[in-house]
Amino acid sequence: MHPLLAEIRLVAFDLDGTLVDSVPDLAAAVDAALGDEGQAAPGEARVRDWVGNGSRVLMERALHDALGQPPSAARLESVHAGFLAHYGRAPCERTRLYPGVRTALDGLREAGLSLVLVTNKPAAFIAPILERFGLATHFALCLGGDSLPRRKPDPLPLTHAASRLAVPPRHGLMVGDSRHDIAAGKAAGFRTLAVPYGYNHGEPVSLSRPDGTVESLAELV
Repeated sequence: MHPLLAEIRLVAFDLDGTLVDSVPDLAAAVDAALGDEGQAAPGEARVRDWVGNGSRVLMERALHDALGQPPSAARLESVHAGFLAHYGRAPCERTRLYPGVRTALDGLREAGLSLVLVTNKPAAFIAPILERFGLATHFALCLGGDSLPRRKPDPLPLTHAASRLAVPPRHGLMVGDSRHDIAAGKAAGFRTLAVPYGYNHGEPVSLSRPDGTVESLAELV
């Protein structure tokens, strides 16, 4: 087992950019929602730099880019609803599991650790993705960006998970790909582990000073 797992009883994972590359499906929904508004499709490469803070912020960034100015609240609400509809129809057609993820989740579960999922993605989209890859039973708890009053980088989802599973935060590890994951983990009193291959707005996640970094989650086991 990885040295960072010493005395760890609870491992919290981010989803997008950590366990799965969901940008192809997210980009398709962004393109379709903007197309409904008569706007040009930004495409996958640009969407990749906008994800990580939930669907509403994603669409706010996309609209701002398309309009050249911040969108009105009403227009954002409308386009966000369109995005959710498009994404809900195909949340995991092109999404893929990163190499090493299944090995890590299987190994950690077999070792008796409690696993939780803490993502800023709306909770309604979590189950279809986990079921698509046969991972639904791996997690004792799944929290989306709308599951609680506050989301990452706020520590609330992690402290909530630790409390629900009766694990002191010092025995928890947060695993993610972005500065928001690392900030949430540190604020919650968890150890933090980063993967460098995900979405962090073009910034190396190492700048957030996680307690450790792995190139593949398989290195955990």
